[in-house]
Amino acid sequence: MTLHPMAADLMTTIEDANPHVAAMLSARGRAIYFPFGGILGQAAEAKGKRINATIGIALEDDGRPLVLQALQSMIELDGRDAFTYAPSFGKPKLREMWRQMLREKNPSLHDTAMSLPVVTVALTHALSMAGYLFLDPGDDLLCADLFWGNYRLLFEHQHGANIRTFPTFDGDGLDVAALKQAVTEGAPRKRVLLLNFPNNPTGYTPTVAEADAIVETLTAAAEAGNDLVVLIDDAYFGLVYEDGVLGESIFARLADAHPRLLAVKIDGATKEDYVWGFRVGFITYGVKGATPKLFGALEAKTAGAIRGNVSNAPNLSQSLLAKAFQSADYPRQKKEKFATLQARFHEVRRILDDHPEYAERFVRLPFNSGYFMCVRPLKADADAVRKRLLEHYDTGVIATSGLIRVAFSSTPRALLADLFANLYAACGDVEQGD
Repeated sequence: MTLHPMAADLMTTIEDANPHVAAMLSARGRAIYFPFGGILGQAAEAKGKRINATIGIALEDDGRPLVLQALQSMIELDGRDAFTYAPSFGKPKLREMWRQMLREKNPSLHDTAMSLPVVTVALTHALSMAGYLFLDPGDDLLCADLFWGNYRLLFEHQHGANIRTFPTFDGDGLDVAALKQAVTEGAPRKRVLLLNFPNNPTGYTPTVAEADAIVETLTAAAEAGNDLVVLIDDAYFGLVYEDGVLGESIFARLADAHPRLLAVKIDGATKEDYVWGFRVGFITYGVKGATPKLFGALEAKTAGAIRGNVSNAPNLSQSLLAKAFQSADYPRQKKEKFATLQARFHEVRRILDDHPEYAERFVRLPFNSGYFMCVRPLKADADAVRKRLLEHYDTGVIATSGLIRVAFSSTPRALLADLFANLYAACGDVEQGD
């Protein structure tokens, strides 16, 4: 396929900087570009002119956005920060702030080179854009066998990839050996791996030792000649409740690991800042030896994919977040909300420890972080238990992959004891055929 000249220029930049990264891109990833010289470029050239008839929005005669007062009256922000379009790359101020926050939240990044984050319409969109850029139809996407169900819609149905899984756990910890087999079996080639910590549905994050083993495994696989794209779904980043568990994103350890390993951090304010409806996420790249030109080309391709998909993420949400991040009270408020979730986590631990009889009917999977924990019924079908809970115990849970997922994130602490008592009773009912 003949590439558009702008796409060809971006590919030349990427190939010159790192041919391995160039080989990681899908056909669509190679072909996409950001139209700097099109309507957007012409509008940029006209900015500041006395007469500017390029902008595709409506303005008052004084240059303010032409908006309904019924809406403007509810928003304290300047109309330009709420009602106008944001750039397809995202608001520059917010992108800079998020990158600085990544360094603060992941101290081991130090001065590791990484791209400027590109803003997406939250994490689902970011994951989809990553699939667009790196997965061709028929490609394998490697991930643990306990994964968020929406991955199937995102990667299989949208992008035609095949999700190929390996066991999540070996006993009470991650099955790093299974991950190693998945990324090394067969001849060296391009491989796309998805890591999700804290994991949905299990609520598990690697211990520091497990994280070290993962990094060692992936670095060795890259050294052996595999071109690795590591998609890092950090939806629940920061929600770690126990000592000895990796408190940073594994991106911090992979962003400068090897020239053949492209770390793609996919995160956002959704869970980190408790703004689920704001729909603001980010894609950030890291690879050893990267140049600013390489990162700029990857950012441009990402923004091009966004431009051709949803145009841009909401301006209002981005502006509100940027303002909140500058609040002097922001750190205290984050700690306060974290403490609420941590208290519920420890309450779940206490309940299960205080009721050893529960282990007669279900076993808990390892969990130490995030929003969720899972149990596996020993003698009852998980979905039958779920339905029994709904019909007879006024209790709702999620059944998935033979497990029952409990969202302690949305369950009042005072109701957690009842939840697990009901779960124990419902398992018993199903076992007895009631």
